[in-house]
Amino acid sequence: MKPALRLQLLFAVVCVVWGSTWIAMKTGTAVVPPALFAGTRWIVAGCILLSIVRLREGRLRLPWQLGQRVLVVALLLITSNQILMLYALRYVGSGLGAVINCALTPLTLLGFAVAMRQERVTKRLILAMALGVIGIFTLFGPAALVGRLDGLVLLGALGIVLGTLTYSLGSVLARPLLRTMSPLMLAGFINIVGGVMLLAGSIAFEPGAVAALDLRWGWAAWGSWLFLVGPAAIGASTMFLVLVRDWGATKAGSYAFISPIIAVLLGLAINGEPLHPVDAVGMALMLGGAWVALRKG
Repeated sequence: MKPALRLQLLFAVVCVVWGSTWIAMKTGTAVVPPALFAGTRWIVAGCILLSIVRLREGRLRLPWQLGQRVLVVALLLITSNQILMLYALRYVGSGLGAVINCALTPLTLLGFAVAMRQERVTKRLILAMALGVIGIFTLFGPAALVGRLDGLVLLGALGIVLGTLTYSLGSVLARPLLRTMSPLMLAGFINIVGGVMLLAGSIAFEPGAVAALDLRWGWAAWGSWLFLVGPAAIGASTMFLVLVRDWGATKAGSYAFISPIIAVLLGLAINGEPLHPVDAVGMALMLGGAWVALRKG
């Protein structure tokens, strides 16, 4: 398989899987304390990934200097992001959360990448960002903004913003590490480190965490957990690091213009949710933004 086609297939998988994670996270954290729910799944995913690396390469080494940088990336990409996002979802509807996260992700990835001189601003990227963000607000904005924006909703929205910022900064900081580590190894280490910090914080401070260690979560929460461990944490997260390494954070981050479309189409197929003409316009704009970001030149 040609490298370009392989990367395009990885990008498609990331879009499909991450278009399905919002409902899984919301389902799981409705029953299980968020940090405990996230911490356990990232630890298990990391252990599986590092086991694969050990079988392939026969050794696992993380020099101290690299380890410090991995710790920072794990804190940003996993620990801080998950705490902020999962608690925010308790107060913010999935529609509003999608608007904020999906509109900000490509913009903040571009901003951090430019600030760290990994990429540069071009007219093509500006056009892609504009099309995608307008499309997101066309698709989600009207419904997401209906209702009273009380203090808790605004606090939740702020959590989504901060979580997106930590995720984007962590993604950009991860790229230099990928010059010396494979995506599988880096994903394994940051998953375990980030997950351990989440789990430790949960047991120490999160209400209900110790009681939830009995693992009597119910089939819906366990189904969500398994999906978030396998296709999401082991699969899509590793694939995203491959894309960051080979494409750069901004181009890889254009998944945020497509994954919400996947979520809408899943809602249409599974729950029979209506699709209005204005929704089709929004999705067309988002696809246009992704196409502009992904095309050569």
